[in-house]
Amino acid sequence: MRIPTTLLLGTALLAAPALAQTGPAKSNAAIKTAHTVDDGASRGGANSFTQAQAREHIAKSGFTNVSALTKDDHGVWRGTAKKGGRSVHVGLDFKGNVATGK
Repeated sequence: MRIPTTLLLGTALLAAPALAQTGPAKSNAAIKTAHTVDDGASRGGANSFTQAQAREHIAKSGFTNVSALTKDDHGVWRGTAKKGGRSVHVGLDFKGNVATGK
């Protein structure tokens, strides 16, 4: 049985978009977002940041001396840091928002 060339070409063109959608596994999207300082309440949720990633994210948001980071019962990384020469309480939620205060 001989298959016409146009049928083969048409099938290949229809299959190409499906093949193009496969790619590498998604990484933690929150890490790739801008480093935001929310200054509001941190939102609870399933936080996939490691302690090292949380510390780095808070530091890239303009804080120094990030220390004493622990994850609370709501999945928010909490600790202390310095900004503008004063010590503040910081929190990093699952979306990557950095909040100051308790």
